[in-house]
Amino acid sequence: MEEVVRIVEEEGTVYNNPIVLEGLPDVGLVGTIAASFIVEKLDYREIGHIESELFPPVMVIHDGRLENPFRIYSDGEGRTLVILSEVAVPPKAVYPLTTALADWFRKLEVQQPIISIKGLPMKSRMDIEKPEVFGVGNSATAVAALKEKQVDLLEEGFIAGTYAMMLRECAKRRISAVSVLAQCYPVYPDPGAAAAAIEVIEKFVKTLDVDVAELLENAEEIKLRARDLMQQTTQSAQEMQKGMEQDMPIMYR
Repeated sequence: MEEVVRIVEEEGTVYNNPIVLEGLPDVGLVGTIAASFIVEKLDYREIGHIESELFPPVMVIHDGRLENPFRIYSDGEGRTLVILSEVAVPPKAVYPLTTALADWFRKLEVQQPIISIKGLPMKSRMDIEKPEVFGVGNSATAVAALKEKQVDLLEEGFIAGTYAMMLRECAKRRISAVSVLAQCYPVYPDPGAAAAAIEVIEKFVKTLDVDVAELLENAEEIKLRARDLMQQTTQSAQEMQKGMEQDMPIMYR
């Protein structure tokens, strides 16, 4: 049976018990901005991509090169992997994508927590100088890892979409996974939230030594560049919300 979502790896790629960072488009584009910044500043190399007929029929061009918008990067030793996307994940692709990724993590025999980077929308974000960052774990082991790194737990609420399903699918395969949520603008790209998330992720990945000052200095330029993706992501989220309104926990409707 043909796979709905295919993870295409560069031949000869070597993995060394990697820690995986996910930065897929979500509220505030926190994950996408953070993942792209890490890849650029640490000069990670592309080692694969993700393809599916469920994804938008889009390719991107960087420095004259045609590239897949769903890409996988690695450091030189195969110890840190970064998954990012430059297009929004359509609602119909959420389940197949997270299932395919969780199966891939199991194939890699990942022993360290999968770390998903996302935003926590705050209407009062304009009044927040430095966003707080919270964590959600999919198991007792994942929660213990968050506590060990002194990451405050999100005590109440719910998460939806790609990251919610990623936590669930990893849990079904007994893979430890956490989501790192930074307070962010609900409908605008938020480099400040991405910077706050990176500082927390550095507690998990010791080799992840990046100066977020440049990210903050170029915040306005990043917001302009990410505007179209933010619109796509917002539209995708609205479509997803229409389909799940009856499934939301009663206390949050």
